[in-house]
Order: sequence, then structure tokens, then C-alpha cells
Amino acid sequence: MPIRKRPDSASGKPAPTPPAQPAGRKPWKKKTPVEVVLEQAGKLRQEIAEDERALEAKRKELQKFEEARKIFESS
Repeated sequence: MPIRKRPDSASGKPAPTPPAQPAGRKPWKKKTPVEVVLEQAGKLRQEIAEDERALEAKRKELQKFEEARKIFESS
């Protein structure tokens, strides 16, 4: 059974059209394969830098625990 579309209002006026470009979004731009690869490499570099910072923080925390362990063992 086919579904019939009803007009949005009783007067038969067409529905208001959404804005051509929603606020806050950039228009879509097709990227070349080179641009895609370079963008992915940049994202990966950024992730690695964040991981290295997190690892360094964990190493500092471990060093504090090792120092505390030495204090407890010497007591």
C-alpha cells in the first residue's frame, strides 16, 4: 500500500526550507588523496605527542612511588 505525503499545513504552503549552511559548520570541500594522507599523518603526530606527555607523567608518578618504597623499606 503506497504511503501518501500530506502537506505540512492545511493551507498547502510548502514547508520552510532549512538554511543553506547551518551555523558553525564549514562547507564540505573535497580533498585530494595527498591532502588526506597528510592530514592523517598530522593527526597521528598529535596523538603520539599526547601519548608521550601522558607516558612522561606516569613515569614521574612511578618515580615518586619508587622513592616512597625505598623510604618504607629502609624503615
